[in-house]
Amino acid sequence: MRVLWAPWRMSYIKRSSEVSECLFCKAYNSEDFEKYLVLVRTQYSLAMLNAYPYNTAHVMIAPRRHVPKLEMLYEYEVLDLFNLAKLVMKAIDEEYRPEGYNIGLNIGRTAGAGIEAHIHIHIVPRWSGDTNFMPIIASTKVIPEDLKTTLARLKSRLNLT
Repeated sequence: MRVLWAPWRMSYIKRSSEVSECLFCKAYNSEDFEKYLVLVRTQYSLAMLNAYPYNTAHVMIAPRRHVPKLEMLYEYEVLDLFNLAKLVMKAIDEEYRPEGYNIGLNIGRTAGAGIEAHIHIHIVPRWSGDTNFMPIIASTKVIPEDLKTTLARLKSRLNLT
């Protein structure tokens, strides 16, 4: 079995247990989209960049309602959540042309959920060669673009009216 280590994530995981207010709830209720890296907010969902990305254009999609499990969502919330995921993936496809995606939900702390009380979907674009020696040898992950630039590029592709 091959193991991919991501030691830079530990500081985020440790800090997440100290946070008292939910990041997704704060972001959804804020009008400061740039501060929270919000791409788009719908009636029932929110799409925002991950501030600690695995790759450029790593997006998180969360329901407006603060629930820890998928089965607690109403059908209209699930539909909105996944329609927003489709919209965001289309924007990523057009702007960054990834060769694939890792898409998933981490439900519960033991499953890797950094924010376990508010379910969310991770959308991580992937390209051939995007994993290299840097994280293994130098304990460094290279993200070639700053978050504000990624935010602007994706927003320009969302074509929201």
